[in-house]
Amino acid sequence: MTDEQVSAEAIALRPGSAFRSLTISLRYAAPALLGYIAVRLTGVAILVITASVTGKDGMHRLTGRWDSVWYQRIAEHGYGYEVRLPDGTLHSDLAFFPLLPALERGLSVLSPPLGVAGAGLLISWLASLAAVCGIFAVGARMYGRRAGILLAMLWGAYPTAFVQSMAYTETLFTALAAWALYAVLTDRWITVGVLCVGAGLTRPVAAALIAAIGVTAMWRLVTAEGAGEPLRTHLRMTVGACLAPLGWLSYIVFVAVREGTPFAYFDIQADWNNRIDGGVALAVFVAEQFGRNVFAGLGLCAAFAFLFWVVWLCVRQRPRQPLPVIVYCVMVVVISLIGSGYFGSRPRLMMPAFPLLLPAAVALAGARQRVLPAAVVGVSTLASGVYGAFTLLGSGPP
Repeated sequence: MTDEQVSAEAIALRPGSAFRSLTISLRYAAPALLGYIAVRLTGVAILVITASVTGKDGMHRLTGRWDSVWYQRIAEHGYGYEVRLPDGTLHSDLAFFPLLPALERGLSVLSPPLGVAGAGLLISWLASLAAVCGIFAVGARMYGRRAGILLAMLWGAYPTAFVQSMAYTETLFTALAAWALYAVLTDRWITVGVLCVGAGLTRPVAAALIAAIGVTAMWRLVTAEGAGEPLRTHLRMTVGACLAPLGWLSYIVFVAVREGTPFAYFDIQADWNNRIDGGVALAVFVAEQFGRNVFAGLGLCAAFAFLFWVVWLCVRQRPRQPLPVIVYCVMVVVISLIGSGYFGSRPRLMMPAFPLLLPAAVALAGARQRVLPAAVVGVSTLASGVYGAFTLLGSGPP
């Protein structure tokens, strides 16, 4: 069976042959899965070795730092915990969406030896495998198997990919988002809506996925692109698009009812210094860096110029990059940049925008020198692992 035939069967997932389709799909995606696992194991090994040399507990850093501790507390005790900082600022656990702590609680009940911390780590690791399968599926459908494999491995070597190995929500959200995008590309609109509900219960950036689904459905319904489609397809599309925001909205409403004010969730996020300011805080930060060190300011400007260039490359790849993929990618980047939160967290917030890596994956897949992709992935893996160990063993948040 040729790669093209395997691809067709793996992507089609024909009814009536689910087991065979799953087997073919896993075989088709195996290089991406194994490559990703190798990349992440390298990162974790660098962390563990560095921690051992410095006398620290590397594995504990994957479950016992920053947001992971908040999720574990919610899993154990439910919502209602608050911390008042010395400056009077109040941090509430209602800032965190409920799906991960709910899964942590459920798994820890089913397997008590794991505990909540172990359950969170296991969920994150399993979700990372589901995410990389979805990322591969999206990339392979648009640009072929080789590009899909490289896309998956590059995502594992992302600068803040160490978070993919932590008890955080990034892998769970990316898994739901990637498979939702794949479902859009294959016209499984009810599946799209259900997956988006899950994503909306995982992270606030689900707004980007909701926007992508809504824009795509509207475009298909009002343009010639969807004119020849049967009414049944349009009905499914409408149902999927209507389902999509329900997870995100339900949690916003839950917080509003609990706190007694309609914008309670956004007020709580503002207390965490996570408010939408249109990029003002980011501009102020860049200006401050120029005031301290001109080269640091120039470096930041160069980094943003590179980011915008990559976004432009993604947009230029349309129609090979379909509308939902582009809208999702651009919206994740925009949401990550227009908030007032801690600057160092922004690369992590953009990590679910895996289509940003498509131009690089496509270029490497078409490289004449076959050693080039391995070299790029290898160097990126080592750099990501070193940065991850430095960050996790240091004091700053990701």
